[in-house]
Amino acid sequence: MLKGIAITGSGSAVPATTLDNQLLTQLVETSDEWITTRTGISQRRISLPTESLSILATTAGKQAIAAAGITAADIDLILLATSTPDDLFGSACRIQAELGATKAVAFDLTAACSGFVFGLVTAAQYIRTGVYQNVLLIGGDILSRWVDWQDRRTCILFGDGAGAVVLQSNESDRLLGFSLKSDGTQNHYLNLPYHGSAQELSPGINVTKGTYHPITMNGKEVYRFAVQKVPEVIDKALFQANITIDQIDWLILHQANQRILNAVAERLNIPEHKVISNVANYGNTSAASIPLALNEAVQQGKIKPHDIIATSGFGAGLTWGAAIFQWGR
Repeated sequence: MLKGIAITGSGSAVPATTLDNQLLTQLVETSDEWITTRTGISQRRISLPTESLSILATTAGKQAIAAAGITAADIDLILLATSTPDDLFGSACRIQAELGATKAVAFDLTAACSGFVFGLVTAAQYIRTGVYQNVLLIGGDILSRWVDWQDRRTCILFGDGAGAVVLQSNESDRLLGFSLKSDGTQNHYLNLPYHGSAQELSPGINVTKGTYHPITMNGKEVYRFAVQKVPEVIDKALFQANITIDQIDWLILHQANQRILNAVAERLNIPEHKVISNVANYGNTSAASIPLALNEAVQQGKIKPHDIIATSGFGAGLTWGAAIFQWGR
């Protein structure tokens, strides 16, 4: 028998260091007006060398667990949605240890800026099938590690952060509908690629030695993709949920660019007062952006129990997806 799920707690964490647009003008040829006009971003948070994704994710996770009214010992599964783990083998297990979630299975999930939505749907399957009761989902990224600070097309966009939610087994199912999509033919529009060169071990036997290179992006194509595909995937999730756009209380999109948020809301006929946006303060935090915006809205008292939220993530892969859920039990 399938069980329902509820999202019962949220948390978030960002580095203390702020990099505003004025400081960026000292690094690259740009201006505050140019950045804000095209992206809506005024500042972003940047992790210091002593800070790690595990620290941010653990802090966000602790808040979400406390808000849900449970303890770390109650968590059955930890999903870390990230593209920038501290360890290429994954960081979820490190977070499990830091939290003291001794019985939790933990693993990383990579779907870039769609990671939180993909993680939400993945977590729901474990709960609906009765495998686990309490899941901690964390979306977090430290993209400042992989930005070319001399590339003004990308360095203005990205920031660091983590957000988390707790999903619990529930009599009523609060995940009302979802739709997930991928299109690898457009993969080249947004990359964080590995580059290496051949190293000969012995005659005729070579291996590749190298590292990952900074983020590259075709901003025009990514914008076009998002504005077209995100309204479509939200419509599909709404259809599955059997509700109309008028029943939505809040729209929380991946915080990539204010122009994308505005264009998607306009295409869906969602009024501005229902659109949650904090991109001005944090920039694009990849998998962290949706839970970060969600937690802020909850803390501000905007989002209340049983509010219906439409959310959508989109980004590298290319991947995109939407989920419709009610907040709280």
